[in-house]
Amino acid sequence: MEVTKVIGITGLYCAGKNHVARFLEQRSFPVLDVDKLGHKIIEEEKERLITRFGKDILDPNGLVDRKKLGRKVFGKPEELTALEEIIHPAANRETREWLNARQESVCFVNAALLHRSSAFEALNAVIIVEAGFLVRLFRAKKRDRLSWILLLKRFWSQRKFNYQLFKEKTDIYRVGNSLGCTNSKLEKRIDEILALQGTTRV
Repeated sequence: MEVTKVIGITGLYCAGKNHVARFLEQRSFPVLDVDKLGHKIIEEEKERLITRFGKDILDPNGLVDRKKLGRKVFGKPEELTALEEIIHPAANRETREWLNARQESVCFVNAALLHRSSAFEALNAVIIVEAGFLVRLFRAKKRDRLSWILLLKRFWSQRKFNYQLFKEKTDIYRVGNSLGCTNSKLEKRIDEILALQGTTRV
């Protein structure tokens, strides 16, 4: 049986990696959203999170408020490590299970921290979604409605996002997603990448 090719999707904050992932899903490609998987695991690990970070991370409905939790760990390496020790093992386990179940010729893994996912070693290629600084900044303001100061802090926190992490392990493809990027342009670029990977469809 043909081995499934695994292609990662990543990019800086508000570059548009989720837009590219949704486009692929609309074309019936299997896409694992590791960030959404993490959201599910946050609820599954709610009691451990409450024990570690306090009940004030909950919203009025008793669910974990990810923004409140984020504020607890943002800019605090020790707290962030504690959160990752709770979330990452389960996320990595479910990622491996999803990959092992694939029978398609190609699948995609969408993750902001792709290099820290258990999918990393399985990658045949990485798509890095790119957009200009100002485009990303205004997208972030419109989507997340945070203050300019908080947004700039988020941008600054990604200053060490390093594409070199992938170069020795995988093929790297860049997909521009700034103003004027249409679905037809995306489709053409994705088809180019699939052709270079020796596959065209699921």
